[in-house]
Amino acid sequence: MAESVLKQSIYLDHNGTTPIASEAVSAMTPFMAEHFGNPSSSHSLGVRASHGVMRAREDVAALLGCGPHEIIFTSGGTESNNMVLKGLVDFRYPDRFHLITSAIEHPAILNPALFLSELGARVTILPVDAKGLIDPDQVQKAILPDTGLISIMLANNETGALQPVREIAEIAKGYNIPLHTDAAQAVGKISVRVKALGVDFLSVAGHKLYGPKGVGALYVRDGLSLTPLIHGAGQEDGRRAGTENTILTVGLGAACRMARERLARDEKEIGHLRNQLQSLLFEGIEDLALNGPETNRLPNTLNVSVPGLEGGRILSAIPNVMASTGAACHDQGVTLSHVLSAMGVSPRVGMGALRFTLGRHNTLAEIEAAAGDVINQVRRMRDE
Repeated sequence: MAESVLKQSIYLDHNGTTPIASEAVSAMTPFMAEHFGNPSSSHSLGVRASHGVMRAREDVAALLGCGPHEIIFTSGGTESNNMVLKGLVDFRYPDRFHLITSAIEHPAILNPALFLSELGARVTILPVDAKGLIDPDQVQKAILPDTGLISIMLANNETGALQPVREIAEIAKGYNIPLHTDAAQAVGKISVRVKALGVDFLSVAGHKLYGPKGVGALYVRDGLSLTPLIHGAGQEDGRRAGTENTILTVGLGAACRMARERLARDEKEIGHLRNQLQSLLFEGIEDLALNGPETNRLPNTLNVSVPGLEGGRILSAIPNVMASTGAACHDQGVTLSHVLSAMGVSPRVGMGALRFTLGRHNTLAEIEAAAGDVINQVRRMRDE
């Protein structure tokens, strides 16, 4: 069913979710039937399941450039983020904890931050510039004596803007403050190596890199610890209780293995197609605006605005082009995303936001067809 839909449509929403790689499906299949044992069991079925989880841990670690013991499997990027933000707080004295984050973070960061603030923790939300980039100097100026964590995303999910995490890591290191990055949108699209970034914690989401939904990982630098978000038995070295989800974990491992093998090729080929799409749209649509930086962004991401029109109306008229918008329509009008709002994008421009995010299986023919459909629809709406 999914394949037939994709054959009839042009899927350009890979930052929303990616299709599961066939290699991941193949890796998971045996664990749905014959290898069904509990990884904690000592008999042969349990050992086979345990080996599957072990290999997946090694594959995730190899992609990130860390040790397998530094990887905790979770239910996804949201849980990984929550583990860090809540795992460093002494909930007996939340008012003694200060968190620094940014205005363009995913809700999986901003909502836990709000939760901590309501408990009494101090939260500093840093602004971004018109390109959606954080100034490392602002991070340094925000540091307080009780700053317990800095959490800055690696790549923005809407604009693809790559944040200066390496520079922020140097600042954090100078103050001995742990640094977390939500890398859900970056892992599998660009090279993400934890040692090069200098981060202490890093979040991964399986369904953003051709793995299954409902599984993710958290890198925790060796020597650091977190108060568990989930208490129970001793799985994941006592850091995340609950029987391991062997099936999804194996799928994540296979997806990470594939990402590592084809990362350079994907980045080059998808980046070329993204640039082709950008060129076609700017040639065919007058006054089109780019949201985010021109170069310092994910190779698959293009966020543009058609001033004066609603992005949702454009896409609803061409349902064969599966993309997303940067604004939500409702009875009272259009509400911009918090990312575009933080960038200072005006409502007239932001209401026309369109996010196209490409993937491995897109072709030049698809890109040309999608560009033509968008251009023709914009022209029709402008002629109304």
